[in-house]
Amino acid sequence: MQRRIDPGSAPNAYEFKARTRTGEARDFFMSVAMIPETRESVASLIDMTDRNKAQDALRQSEERFRDLARLLPETVFETDVDGRFTFVNEISLERFGYTLEDVEQGITVMDVIAPEDHQRALASYMRVMQGERLGLSEYTARKKDGTKFPALIHSTPIYRDGQFTGLRGFLIDVTEKKNLEEQLWRSQKLEAVGTLAGGIAHDFNNLLMGILGNITLMLMNLSASHPFHDRLKNMEAYVQRGSDLTRQLLGFARGGKYEVKCTDLGTFLLNSAQMFGRTKKEIRIHHKVDDHLWPAEVDRGQMEQVMLNLFVNAWQAMPGGGDMYLSVENVVLRQDEVSPYDLNPGPFVKITVTDTGVGMDEATKARIFEPFFSTKQRGRGTGLGLASVYGIIKNHGGFILVESEKGVGTSFMVYLPASTKSVEQERPAAEQIEKGMETILLIDDEEMILDIGTQMLEGLGYKVITATGGKQGLEVFDRNEGAVDLVILDMIMPDLGGRDTFSALRSRASNVKVLLSSGYSLDGQAEEILAQGCKGFIQKPFTISELSKKVREILEEN
Repeated sequence: MQRRIDPGSAPNAYEFKARTRTGEARDFFMSVAMIPETRESVASLIDMTDRNKAQDALRQSEERFRDLARLLPETVFETDVDGRFTFVNEISLERFGYTLEDVEQGITVMDVIAPEDHQRALASYMRVMQGERLGLSEYTARKKDGTKFPALIHSTPIYRDGQFTGLRGFLIDVTEKKNLEEQLWRSQKLEAVGTLAGGIAHDFNNLLMGILGNITLMLMNLSASHPFHDRLKNMEAYVQRGSDLTRQLLGFARGGKYEVKCTDLGTFLLNSAQMFGRTKKEIRIHHKVDDHLWPAEVDRGQMEQVMLNLFVNAWQAMPGGGDMYLSVENVVLRQDEVSPYDLNPGPFVKITVTDTGVGMDEATKARIFEPFFSTKQRGRGTGLGLASVYGIIKNHGGFILVESEKGVGTSFMVYLPASTKSVEQERPAAEQIEKGMETILLIDDEEMILDIGTQMLEGLGYKVITATGGKQGLEVFDRNEGAVDLVILDMIMPDLGGRDTFSALRSRASNVKVLLSSGYSLDGQAEEILAQGCKGFIQKPFTISELSKKVREILEEN
């Protein structure tokens, strides 16, 4: 009615819903115009229902895509034909340090790719534009502040009306993946070198056993006034130093433990630091220990070696003096924090040793736990200190991390599993030689060890029977049935190893007393034998006093 009075005052097109004859409600578009010179109008009616449904579906699809893209933890993007970003999700802005305003002003793909990868990225862009599928490609991405990180990128072309209009794709930050791969590679490398180092240390310990045994026997028959006495004592000390080196090698290579005790690491660390600090007055030592610190089960001798190596490393990093900060605290580690080390999550005790020294570059930091690697001049160090630290901590079910910056300093973080047991107090024992008269069967595949072992045991008053290897040892044991009071058994033998020999001995006499001996330290195989009933372990090279003590402990045990 209004249109007929004033044609320009009413809309000539609008949408509305109408009900069909069947009762269905549908969407319509109507266009209306007056017929000139009349009061009549003409109208066209278009059913818009299907079109509206298609538009709603498209809008919902676009909203769904944008919501999903916004929520994804990785970068999702779209670009125009010139490589300018037309869409990026929220995580992208956070990851790269850009803002929406930066995107609106025209950031391009090349702005987030490191310059060294520009040429390769441009070549890939041309290939994708031509319809080629490239899959995932690795590039070095660059943030707004210039920081770089490794990334995987995959993109596909966008076509509209048959024309190429840009790219759509995603970018994944693989920094953590790269770090895990690097840790795995280093671990495998250290394991391989460790196997070699362990074999060398084992054979060297057998040689040292022969030298130390002969020196010990000579000293037993020389008075302190003899002109050779002091020289022999010096040789004994040199052999001990050689043994200490092989212990470091074995600590890295096999990670053997000797005597594990539940320990308060706070008190342990403070005692170690005080002893070290007395000789290094130029170092100021600061310490902090958590209240109610959890205990940990450790070999105290080896942990002393760990602490000393870390302290010496800090001292050498501060040639002009400085500060060393020590802390011990309780921490609970998550699965993602321990998975690179194949450990279970849970409570750990964390020891941190920090210095204010010269620090390390990335290349040095990547190699510090390798055996024989040293930053000192040739002849000034063995390069075994931190390698043995790595092995000892790993064997205790823990791991060690390092953070360092040139000119700022270095921090070593040691993580050891916490224990629910009670702390054991240390009971120092006086060294003395204890003799006996029992019969001992000595089984070893090294003639040198059999010879020197026999002389040492006979010097202590024992009757000694020897056997070369495990098979012969069983034959000798059978021939002397009931007469053998103790078996000293080598662990690594070519014909029949210590584990199989021990099992065979136990099947013959369930109450047989066995002292396990090895050039290796107390590793997994030796611990397994001890768990099966073996009475003790002694590592080569050992002195006659150490041997006498172990033998008497086992023989006098009920």
